[in-house]
Amino acid sequence: MRKYLSILTVLCLSLLVSCNKTDTVEPAGSDSGPFANGSNKRDMIVVISDLHLGANLAYAEINKNLAPLENLLSKVRASKNVKELVIAGDLIDEWFVPANLDTYNGKGQSDYVQRIAATNKGVLDAFNRIIQDGNILVTYVPGNHDLTITAANIASILPGINQARDNVQGLGAYSPAGHPEMIIEHGHRYNFFCAPDPISNKDIAPGSIMPPGYFFTRIAALHVAQGCKTPGDSILAAVPNASGGDSQNLLYAYWKVWEWTLKTFPITNKFSDKIITTNIDGFTQSLSVNDLVPYQNAAGGVIDVKMYKGIQDNWDERQKINKVAVNIPAAHAIQYAADPTDTDNQAFVQYFTNPNSDKRLVVFGHSHIAKIIPTNNFKGQKSIYANTGAWIDRNPGGTTTNFVVITPQSTGGSSQTLVKLYNYAGEVVTKMAEDSFIF
Repeated sequence: MRKYLSILTVLCLSLLVSCNKTDTVEPAGSDSGPFANGSNKRDMIVVISDLHLGANLAYAEINKNLAPLENLLSKVRASKNVKELVIAGDLIDEWFVPANLDTYNGKGQSDYVQRIAATNKGVLDAFNRIIQDGNILVTYVPGNHDLTITAANIASILPGINQARDNVQGLGAYSPAGHPEMIIEHGHRYNFFCAPDPISNKDIAPGSIMPPGYFFTRIAALHVAQGCKTPGDSILAAVPNASGGDSQNLLYAYWKVWEWTLKTFPITNKFSDKIITTNIDGFTQSLSVNDLVPYQNAAGGVIDVKMYKGIQDNWDERQKINKVAVNIPAAHAIQYAADPTDTDNQAFVQYFTNPNSDKRLVVFGHSHIAKIIPTNNFKGQKSIYANTGAWIDRNPGGTTTNFVVITPQSTGGSSQTLVKLYNYAGEVVTKMAEDSFIF
């Protein structure tokens, strides 16, 4: 643990390093700007993530930004230099749905995905035009908000799209062809509350992989829909169980995250009311908040929980199933799950300081905080971490309408790999940061 914490200290310091912030407005024509490399070579890779396309614009997280996104995709399509467009997770959203609504409207996932396509027709048409042209490879990598969306259902609305999936549902890590030094994934694999969980509810919802973050998000969406400022109830109290050992300590830490969630996203309902409609991914029953939150019958006694029973003890097994290269201690994973910088930290832990990794460029989404961080890997070689940010209308933690453009070094092309981060607010291209390395 001391070794792990010392690594994190170094990583936290590295997060303070300047990412060559430029905030430079650029033209966005087909022969200049972010999608042009000054040559006739088609080698640029554009990465976007966290679009969060929803089935109902009354509560979807992206509405006003749909038109700018469609416009940006038209510029990508017109580029003579873009080789690949990668969607790094959370393309569509089956999490951000108010808890009292039936996500699938009594039908199934395929119908839900078709409703998303209809609601966001302009954006889906823009993607499909790029795919159908055949000049730019469009690749999709799963995120946590589209965790259970099947490959068939993605293909049904984006026929011909390349899907980069692990053999574990809801996960994918992608290296563009010819570039083993790069890795692109969403980043939820390393998050206690967002990584697939096929273990904790296997007796209640057979086959389910929904982690507890799904229910956090359903409650948060209800909070937004209600505009609630004064909670209608209080969380069941709990205090540490001094004689309970590590398992009880971890379950208390899990309770603390729920406490934070319910205070941050208050709802008007009583926590005993069966307000959470499921009918998704193996869940059939309606749930209450109290079904999800750890409880304690006597102060200082045993802490228990109904849903996700044993989740604090099975994290190591979940990581093995989810192909996490470097084990993350459960105490750390729970404590820092809501901290977006821990997503960034995992790029360093899993790739740059991992002696079994050969990656020099890591691109994540998930945190919604766009950034570029230069660092050195365990061999002392310069490496770069980039986060693609998000496209949701409101992003209190940072900017929105972000994308990353990578121009790989090549013979007859760029002498180094260039990584640039952009913002498209007001349909104006602004370069936020850039860096480079020689591979």
